[in-house]
Amino acid sequence: MEKRPFDVGIAFERIEEAVRPWPKAALFQLAEEGHTSVFEQLLACMISIRTYDEVTLPVSRKLFAQARTPAEVCRLSWEELDALISPSTFHERKAQQILAIAREVEEQVGGILPGDREVLLSFAGVGPKCANLVLGVACGTPVISVDIHVHRVTGRWGYVSATTPEKALLALEKKLPQQYWIDINRLLVPFGKHICTGNRPRCSTCPVLDMCRQVGVTAHR
Repeated sequence: MEKRPFDVGIAFERIEEAVRPWPKAALFQLAEEGHTSVFEQLLACMISIRTYDEVTLPVSRKLFAQARTPAEVCRLSWEELDALISPSTFHERKAQQILAIAREVEEQVGGILPGDREVLLSFAGVGPKCANLVLGVACGTPVISVDIHVHRVTGRWGYVSATTPEKALLALEKKLPQQYWIDINRLLVPFGKHICTGNRPRCSTCPVLDMCRQVGVTAHR
């Protein structure tokens, strides 16, 4: 098949429709449910690290049913918090980190976590991917969050070429129009889970096959 030039605007329109039947990425789903504060989004993002969305969502909901603010989290013991998030990977360490963040926010910034990237990155357990995702979802800040799906899919398209998610972020910041910076994670997470999968992607049902260069694809469905 002769490929047409890649048009990211058309691609995102098609993918928006294609992923409609699938669950939304966890942080975007939680925001729709009203968990829109920077603090809530940060906690959900920390819970999601090395953890499937299918686990992240119910764990986050369970935590937020008990505590949604730094003050409420501070009232929990480590044992109570650890029990609430225990299905999440590395929950013991995450419980320590979440408690430390809640206490710092309460003591140093008046109990309200600002949407400031440097502040978020100053916390143990929070990296650039998590900080960017929180700022994008909670604050609408135009930032790109590159996870395994965004890295894989944009590389397969031939849109950017990068060996790591960190390098993909830099490449996308130079090439991707800013209007798509938040949506790229919202759309490519479900797209990467259900269509452009890690092994044997479903190219036969892909809405952007006519533009995708299929870089590195040796077998597909």
